[in-house]
Amino acid sequence: MAFISEIAHFLPEYVLSNHQINLEHPEWSADKISSKTGIFNRHISDENEFSSDLGIKAAQKLFEKNNTIKDSIDFLIFCTQSPDFLIPTTACILQDKLGLNSNIGAIDINMGCSGYLYGLSYAKGLILSGQAKNVLLITSETYSKLINPQDKSNKTIFGDGATASLISKQPNTHMSGAIQNFSFYTQGSGYDKLMVKNGGIKHKHLTAKDEFDIDGNYIKNDDYLFMDGKAVFQFTSFKVPPFIDRLLISNNLDLNSVDLFIFHQANVFMMNFIRKRCKIPQDKFHIFIENCGNTVSSSVPLALEDALMKKKIIKGSKVLLAGFGVGLSISGTVIQF
Repeated sequence: MAFISEIAHFLPEYVLSNHQINLEHPEWSADKISSKTGIFNRHISDENEFSSDLGIKAAQKLFEKNNTIKDSIDFLIFCTQSPDFLIPTTACILQDKLGLNSNIGAIDINMGCSGYLYGLSYAKGLILSGQAKNVLLITSETYSKLINPQDKSNKTIFGDGATASLISKQPNTHMSGAIQNFSFYTQGSGYDKLMVKNGGIKHKHLTAKDEFDIDGNYIKNDDYLFMDGKAVFQFTSFKVPPFIDRLLISNNLDLNSVDLFIFHQANVFMMNFIRKRCKIPQDKFHIFIENCGNTVSSSVPLALEDALMKKKIIKGSKVLLAGFGVGLSISGTVIQF
């Protein structure tokens, strides 16, 4: 087996409130933003604070929880879509800055909203194949650096943040959770529905200009994050419910057998819409987005840690985790505590 034994997080100090967004975009009131997204505040990284910095601080908080963890790490997985550099792998930088043993593996995975679940699956695979006993899984995103200052829509949704999880061969704490079977879904034809077009090898140079509609509303700039909200909403609305059914079947469970559902924290409207389509009772559906926003790959572990702290998860609980979005992709598993 493989177990989630510890989780810690770090959120940047600066907080962007709905009131501040309203000052920049007077046509959007603070109440309108919160009613549409369920978000009141989001944490934003400093100009000189990058994904590696957030990830380091999350890992250090994990080590503070249990000072025996650090020397036991034999593999590091770093999940981000906002790496410090195109080359080299940020995980290698983290190995050095965290002072981890040199005799370990270190790899980046470029996944967004479904990234934490992908990271868990890789970690479990490494453990079950005998290649590792203790995997440090770090998620860290600074999407705010990819958002155009004119883009009020994405500005209201996304926040920056990092988490660190210890995935182990043996349970290390009383509330360690055994990672069960995974399911995945990929619809690569929708790759352009949530993307930053420029800056990679194919479109290397950042030369795009802001595009506006006839009413003067910002549409996109290929140097920055673009999200076709309608297309992403349609994807999640129609693809997530049958995915959840398939995930339950793969774990020999039904809806009533699951004690808590934790989905990617996209926005409250989308989450509740999917919850209803999945026929999940509201009291079994955990939401943690109000004061951190959509933190992409960090959203599921942030919500999981919050549910653990609030004792919504007890010994014996079965918790279904699912991430969905950029790719377009979906991933999920069940954790048996």
